[in-house]
Amino acid sequence: MAIYRFRVSFEDYDDITREIDIKSNQTFEDLHRAIHRSTGYNADKSSSFYVSTDNWIKGEEIAIHPTQRKIDNGVTLMEKSKLSSFIEDPHQKFYYIYNFDRPYDFHVELIKIILDNDPKIEYPYLVKSVGEAPKIIDKSNIDSIVASSAAVDNDFDFLNEMDFVPEDTDELEAMGGRGINAQEEESDDEEDEQEDEFGDGEEDYGNDEYGNDKDDY
Repeated sequence: MAIYRFRVSFEDYDDITREIDIKSNQTFEDLHRAIHRSTGYNADKSSSFYVSTDNWIKGEEIAIHPTQRKIDNGVTLMEKSKLSSFIEDPHQKFYYIYNFDRPYDFHVELIKIILDNDPKIEYPYLVKSVGEAPKIIDKSNIDSIVASSAAVDNDFDFLNEMDFVPEDTDELEAMGGRGINAQEEESDDEEDEQEDEFGDGEEDYGNDEYGNDKDDY
């Protein structure tokens, strides 16, 4: 029996991928659940595969937990659909939408066909996993995410105590991080240099250029 190897990647996070081996006579539901064993997501969500062109244009839909409208329209069901029935190309592609309530879009591509299965392996089998799947915010984890966010905010409380204004960052960097007082000191130093070059700023009418008292003349 042939084994299909599919590469699964998030449409918006193409650096996060999974490679899954699955038997050709297994169903789209088997693939759907294998994907979410590898992501940690809840597989019991309304989701669909779509037979796709090379440009990821969606065609026939293959659904799990479909809406009544889709059922009435005769949508194909994952649990009744063998993978081999929809493989028309050695690089067959499927566009996949997980959880229509909070959707994530995936690209699923057949990248290899292995002619013989390994009797020691239980299929579907995760061959390769790259990157951590992004977290989904729902009722089960909202409290922990909020707590984590609060912990990050606490790390920056010292900036609030200093009346730190984010817009001041560029100015601080431009002054070498020394602050406004340092800028004022530099201004005073420049004025002192000018006085040393041209005198103390007051004309001396009592002496000539040699320092003699003009009254002596």
